[in-house]
Amino acid sequence: MRPLPSVLVMLAVVLTAVGLALFVAGPPPSSTTPLSEPRVAEPTPRVDPPAATTAPSSRARRGRALPLAEAIKELDLIKPAKTKLADDFAVPTPGGETFRLGDQRGKVVMVNFWATWCPTCKAEMPQWQKFYDAYKGKGFELIAVSIDDDEKLLRDVCKERGFTFPVAWRYDDKTDDNFGDIIGTPTLYIVDKTGKVAWMKRGRVTYAQLQEIVEPLLK
Repeated sequence: MRPLPSVLVMLAVVLTAVGLALFVAGPPPSSTTPLSEPRVAEPTPRVDPPAATTAPSSRARRGRALPLAEAIKELDLIKPAKTKLADDFAVPTPGGETFRLGDQRGKVVMVNFWATWCPTCKAEMPQWQKFYDAYKGKGFELIAVSIDDDEKLLRDVCKERGFTFPVAWRYDDKTDDNFGDIIGTPTLYIVDKTGKVAWMKRGRVTYAQLQEIVEPLLK
């Protein structure tokens, strides 16, 4: 048998050689695939919305004449589906005379129903007077027909305000014509030169808007 110390020495040399080989080779590759780092989404670029634009108002500017199509839209004018002759009504005036619509053939006539207690009428009648003064010599006529119950009150108001356009009195329940019952004031009808109702409107109307409605009918 070999001496025991020699065996131990050889064993130590072998183990040292094996350890050195393992140290040089490094750790064995891992069988687990390392997790990749999470991707951070890039922020979406902010897009500001376009600046809001305000649609141009269809409302007429004071003193600016509108094209007829725009005036019709602005005024909510009603054009009869079928043209018809306005009834030849006759209404008494505060002065004791009679205004007869049939006598106005060949003129454009604004028949305006109003009342002494109507605030819109009070505000607009100076414009009616101004328009009447400008167009009465051009084939235009205006008749302001009051629907007041009290004819004496109407005479007093007309005298106080000094209107020069014709004013008449029409009490709805006693009048039979195709203008119908007046459910709101002012209500205007534009009658053309042939006596047909061209337009109808309830509510406010400006001088410039009247120009755009009436002038084409005067031609």
